[in-house]
Amino acid sequence: MKLFIDDADIDAIRYLTEYYPIDGVTTNPSILAKTKRDPRETLKQIRSVIGEERTIFVQAVAADYEGMINDAHMIMDLLGKNTVVKIPSVPVGFKAIAALKKEGIPTCGTAVYTAMQGYLAAKAGASYVAPYVNRIENMGYDGIQVVREIQDILDACGYDCQVLAASFKNSRQVKELAAYGIDNVTCSADIIKGFAKNAAIDGAVEDFISDFQALTGVTSMTDLK
Repeated sequence: MKLFIDDADIDAIRYLTEYYPIDGVTTNPSILAKTKRDPRETLKQIRSVIGEERTIFVQAVAADYEGMINDAHMIMDLLGKNTVVKIPSVPVGFKAIAALKKEGIPTCGTAVYTAMQGYLAAKAGASYVAPYVNRIENMGYDGIQVVREIQDILDACGYDCQVLAASFKNSRQVKELAAYGIDNVTCSADIIKGFAKNAAIDGAVEDFISDFQALTGVTSMTDLK
């Protein structure tokens, strides 16, 4: 399962890509708005931090078909290869996804709340579909189950499309989807950091160092004389 950072905080992205096995970054207009900067500069800085080998997802903001196509071209020109254009999974979005597919521009059908939305985006030609797990939960439905249903539909139909599960509240939700074999998840920086944040973990590491120091008088193997 690939792991993406759903954030535009440059410091957090820099830290996570240095220490964690991160595959890329996802953004949306709301995430970019939190930076209070020109989104183009933020996106170029993210690309600089993560490098060309990792993938960045950027959303077309326009609500009309021509605008979505123009936004997609601008995003690709700005960020180059390993860039995926996010398109809302609505009727005009399906049209844009199909057109961009013909141009060879990879897309992600986003704002997915139902399994049938995911199906339509995949059938239109999206490379990814992004169901919003916790937002679905907040509506009173089972977000984990919706993601599983989308994965099952994609597998059964044989579409060349992957699930990119998004909108998580906690690591338990991520764990359940990882165990199911979902291809990709994207989480906030704080949730990713929480995967390995536990007082018991820190205590175990400290005990190992303390015991080694008690035995040898040093705190690393290379310090042994």
